[in-house]
Amino acid sequence: MSLKKLIKQLKKKNPKLNHNELKSVIDIFLENISNTLKNGNTIEIRGLGRWYYKKLKENFNARNPATNELVYKPERVKIRFRASKNLNKMINE
Repeated sequence: MSLKKLIKQLKKKNPKLNHNELKSVIDIFLENISNTLKNGNTIEIRGLGRWYYKKLKENFNARNPATNELVYKPERVKIRFRASKNLNKMINE
């Protein structure tokens, strides 16, 4: 779903709020999620899921599949999302 579609759906449910207000609320929400993850904390929203990050170790033996040469991959962070049981149940019904 794109940001425009999300704002349209929110506008249908909240006709009192205008487009700019809804966009700023979404921007603030996403900015807070980003900043929290940057600081090394996890985010849990009950009924939706949990965002967390996982440190991946440096790898000296990674291969480039196109050339088959060894490539060094430094230590890095990967963002993960784990859906809640309720969300999984709702999707799988």
